[in-house]
Amino acid sequence: MSRPYRTAPEASSRVPGGIPYIVSNEAAERFSYYGMRTILVIFMTAHLADSSGNAAPMSEAEATGYFHLFASAVYFFPLIGALVSDVFLGKYRTILVLSIVYCFGHLALALDDTRLGLAVGLTLIAVGSGGIKPCVSAHVGDQFGATSSHLISRVFGWFYFAINLGAFISTLLTPWLLQAYGPHLAFGVPGILMFIATLAFWLGRYSFVHITPAGSGFLREAFGREGLGAMARLLVIYVFVAVFWALYDQTGSSWVLQARHMDRVFLGFEWLPSQVQAVNPVMIMAFIPLFSYAVYPAMARVFEPTPLRKILAGMLTAVPAFLIVAWVEMRLQAGFAPNIAWHFLAYAFLTAAEVMVSITCLEFSYTQAPTRMKSLVMALFMMSISMGNIFTATVNFAIESTQGEALQGPAYFLFFAGLMLAAALGFSVIVRFYKERTYLQDEAGGGRADAAPA
Repeated sequence: MSRPYRTAPEASSRVPGGIPYIVSNEAAERFSYYGMRTILVIFMTAHLADSSGNAAPMSEAEATGYFHLFASAVYFFPLIGALVSDVFLGKYRTILVLSIVYCFGHLALALDDTRLGLAVGLTLIAVGSGGIKPCVSAHVGDQFGATSSHLISRVFGWFYFAINLGAFISTLLTPWLLQAYGPHLAFGVPGILMFIATLAFWLGRYSFVHITPAGSGFLREAFGREGLGAMARLLVIYVFVAVFWALYDQTGSSWVLQARHMDRVFLGFEWLPSQVQAVNPVMIMAFIPLFSYAVYPAMARVFEPTPLRKILAGMLTAVPAFLIVAWVEMRLQAGFAPNIAWHFLAYAFLTAAEVMVSITCLEFSYTQAPTRMKSLVMALFMMSISMGNIFTATVNFAIESTQGEALQGPAYFLFFAGLMLAAALGFSVIVRFYKERTYLQDEAGGGRADAAPA
C-alpha cells in the first residue's frame, strides 16, 4: 500500500525535505524550456520547412511576433493551471499531469520541422509549461510553516539559481546542436530533460507537503472581501511590471536578431547569435548573492529596501539596457560592427533589473496571497509577463504590416526604453501608498495572516 501524503509543514527550522526534489525538477525543466526557447527565433527564420521538406522561413518581424505570442501564451496558461490546482487537483497532481503534456510538446517539435509541428509543439508546451508555473512557485512556499518561514527568501534564491543553472547550460548547448545536427536533435535534447524533470518530481511525492484543493471554498475565498482586496492591490503592481517583461523577453528575439549582424568574437571565441543569451543566467547566479549580501545592505544604509522599492529600482535599471542596444543599432546602421561585448554590458543592466523585479515580485506575490489563493496569485503575476509579451508581439506585427516602415532601427529600442522609464515613474507613486499583508501556511495545515506595514 502507498504511504499517505503529508498535508502540513513540520515544526522544524531546517530546510523542508521536499525542496531538493523541487529544485532538481526546476533545473531540468528550465533546461528544457530555455533550450527550446533559445533557438526558436533562429529556427523560425532559418530552419523552418514546408510539408514537402523545402525551406520556408519566416521574416524577422514575423518570427519576433510569433515568438512573443508564444511567450504570452506560456504566461497566460498559469491562470488555467492555478484554477485546476486550487479547485480540483491540488498542486502536485496538476504539476505531474501537465508535465506529461509538456513532454509531448517537445516530442512534436523534435519530430516535425514544419509550421504544423511548430504550432502543435508550442501549443502543448504553452499549456504544460504555463500550467505548472504558478503551481511550482506556490508549491515551494507550501513546504514552509511558521518555524521555517525565515528560510523562504533563501530557498526562493536557490529556486531561481536552479532556473538559471539549467538555462545557462541549455543556452550554450542547444544553439550548437542546432548548427551541428539540425532541429530534430536540438529540440529532442530539451525533451529528454523535461522527462527527467517529471521523473524527479514524481520521486519526491512522499517528501512534499500536499495542500488539499479548496474546491468551492476557493471561490468563496477568492471572491470574498479579503481575496478580492488582495488581488486588486497586486493587479495594480502587475500592470506596471508588465512593461518590464515587454523589454526583458526581447533578449530571445530582437536582441538575438541584432546579434546576427555584430562582431561576435569575444574572449577568443565566436559566439552564435542565440548563445549570447547564456550570459544572463551566469550573471543571475553571480548577482543573487551579490545583491543579497552587498547591494541590499548598501541600500539599507540610505533607505529601507522594501520589496516595492526593489522593484522600482529594477525598472529604472532596465532603461540603460535598451539605450545600449539602441546605440548598437545606430552603429550597425552607420556601417560599423561593435563588438558583442556591448550586448554583455546591456545584459548586466537587464540582469540586475531582473534580480530586483522578478525574484522580488515572485516572493512578494506568494506572501501577499491568502493561503488558499497562492497558485491563483502566482498566475496573476505571470499574467503580467503574458501582457508584456502580447504588447511586444502587437508592436512587431504592426511593423510587419507596414513592411518595416514603422519604428525602424534604433527607434524601436528607444521606444521601449522610453516606455520603461514612464512606467517606472508611474510605479513610484504606487510604492508610497501600497500596504502589505503577509500570509503563510501554518503548521496545523490551515493558514495564518500576519499584518506587515509597507
